[in-house]
Amino acid sequence: MVKITVKCPVCASEDIVRHGKNSNGIQVYRCRNQKCKKSRFQLEYKYKGCYADSTEKIVKMAVNGSGISDTEQVLGIHHTTIISRLKKRREMYSI
Repeated sequence: MVKITVKCPVCASEDIVRHGKNSNGIQVYRCRNQKCKKSRFQLEYKYKGCYADSTEKIVKMAVNGSGISDTEQVLGIHHTTIISRLKKRREMYSI
């Protein structure tokens, strides 16, 4: 039997419990740290746009001159997700 140490992606706490499975059959975990902002999380996602680093990749490709369809093909993320992430990023840094 192999034991996998699971850490919360937000607070890096190891006080984690299994919290059932989602509709896709992927294991969901719950962080027991009361101060943690995100209490439920998954280690793997079916859709690539759900990963934390996907927004950084989208912005990096946009800055380097890649279009929406190029980014969609390379990253495997739907174009509406790409557009909404770029809009949210713009709203965060607009003055």
